Amino acid sequence: MKRLYHTRWLWILIAIVGCGFLITQAYTNQKQEKLKAIPEWEIMWGSPPEGLAGVMSDSPSQQWITVKSGEAIPKKPREVTTAWIRIKLPSQIPENYGAYIQGIYAQHLSVYVGQGLVQENKFNFYYDQQSSLFHLSSEDHGKTIFMKLETSMGRMGIISAIALEHYDILLRSFILGALQNIILGCAFLFIAAIMLIGSIFLKRAIFTDWVLVSVLFISLGIIFITYSPFLYASFPKYGSLYSASFDISLSVFLPALTFYFERIFGEGKYKVISWVRKFQTMYSVFVILSLLVNVLNDYRFNHVYFFISATILGTIMILQFSLLIGSSILLMFRGNKEAVIFSAGFASLAFMSTLDLIFYYVNSQNKQIFLWKWGILGFIIALIVIMGRRFAINQEQIINYSKELEFYNHQLQQSEKMEIISQLAASIAHEVRNPLQVTRGFLQLVASRSDEKSQAYMKIAIEELDRASVIITDFLTFSKPQGEEINELNLFNEFRQIEGIIFPLVALHNGRITVDVPDHLSIQGNSSKLKQVLINLIKNSIEAFQDDGLVNILAYEKYGEVCIHIKDNGEGIEAEQLAQLGVPYYSTKKKGTGLGLTVSFQIIENMKGHIEFTSQRNVGTEVIIRFPANSNK
Repeated sequence: MKRLYHTRWLWILIAIVGCGFLITQAYTNQKQEKLKAIPEWEIMWGSPPEGLAGVMSDSPSQQWITVKSGEAIPKKPREVTTAWIRIKLPSQIPENYGAYIQGIYAQHLSVYVGQGLVQENKFNFYYDQQSSLFHLSSEDHGKTIFMKLETSMGRMGIISAIALEHYDILLRSFILGALQNIILGCAFLFIAAIMLIGSIFLKRAIFTDWVLVSVLFISLGIIFITYSPFLYASFPKYGSLYSASFDISLSVFLPALTFYFERIFGEGKYKVISWVRKFQTMYSVFVILSLLVNVLNDYRFNHVYFFISATILGTIMILQFSLLIGSSILLMFRGNKEAVIFSAGFASLAFMSTLDLIFYYVNSQNKQIFLWKWGILGFIIALIVIMGRRFAINQEQIINYSKELEFYNHQLQQSEKMEIISQLAASIAHEVRNPLQVTRGFLQLVASRSDEKSQAYMKIAIEELDRASVIITDFLTFSKPQGEEINELNLFNEFRQIEGIIFPLVALHNGRITVDVPDHLSIQGNSSKLKQVLINLIKNSIEAFQDDGLVNILAYEKYGEVCIHIKDNGEGIEAEQLAQLGVPYYSTKKKGTGLGLTVSFQIIENMKGHIEFTSQRNVGTEVIIRFPANSNK
């Protein structure tokens, strides 16, 4: 109930965050649609020696390129680090108007209206996205806005509309557009903090997934917050910290995302997912080290670092998202319900991010990316749904396991009781029958030499001995193994059923179980009895778990025998105790009856198999069972 309660709160938080994001985005878009925009502007690469005065002179040697609003900005020449932009204001401007440019690529931005400097922003760190908002008076009509852009990075220019509107309206658009990412990022960090606090009360098997999702939330929160130009413009003193935090968070998010996918759906065919995760982890470490080198050298390697952290990493992200999308679709077609949920959420993230990256590179890295925000929202919702579903499934598995365990315990108790009676019957028959036969023989001998009255007594005694012999014969008949249905057993199918039964017990003991059984191995035997033996042995391994318990199950065919290895990393068994295993009423467990292994040994022997144990204290125990390979294959 506590787990479902926590999940309910996460759902509420996600709903609040999502609604807030959608309302804010819709409001911002509505406002932006109503803003008046300047239809075109001009850009000139380089700067005349006279600076602003030279630009205003408009000499014939100056080469101005006209760019219409909404078009891609011209590609910056490689050797150019400075550019001028001029924007012609309309012939009439009402009072208290302003100009707002949401997206500008430049590290050093100077804005002039006529000859007057109205705004200047300078970033001494590796970041080049800026916004510009400034007042215009009615006296500025017909004037020209000059913008000087300087950068050491690979792009310069305006990538958004140039809006003219009442200053208060522009200010609201500026604040909403800037704070949208910050609010959403803080919400993600808040959810991650709640999840980390709640993870203290979770079992180890769920704890890892819970913490991994928290890491994803933390990295996403930092990415959203540090993506906003508002922070860089308002607090430029800490700009290098924001930029580094964004790159580090992205480097953490990518391998963590692949690792979460691997945790849910496995390593993939040929362990592709695992190899991608390892490669991403190494490349993320390389990106972080490159960032450190660039920062320590006062950003002298910006071009190299930009190529490493943007161009190459962006290509890797496209390949990664394509791989995970393809894997999700394959799993979805195989009927994996969690894959359907994950695919829906992740496909929204991967598809939107891939579109963003494709448009980004098609436009020569001059496009502002924003579609990924919508994909993130869908992906987060999918993660919450999967986690809630896993809680429900775990609870259902525990209930089903309890029922199945009760059933198998009952069956085991019945089997043990029958085995005990059988052993007692055989023991009594063996120990009593021979003395009775000897006694009967002597009574016959004495009767032949006695009088009639003594012979009558002897006859009665012999008849009673014969009746006792009949009873013992009945005991012997009962003690003989009953006829069992012998079939061809496919070990892969048998272990698949056993794995479903035993998995909840593994989860309850905070452990893991791995099964490597080829699908072609088969033996002759009774399915019910084989399951009884294997469940008993695996259950013993699980109950011996210490920290980070693990049971490895391996099966293979060798020299005409099918070998099954059940190995754990539990507390182990002393050498003198190994010799006693299988002896009736002997057990290494405090509450053990000492009959489980006795019955198991008998079943394996009836199936013409052999069992042996190896163990080392505090290292673990390994059980090796050998059966004759199926000769009817």
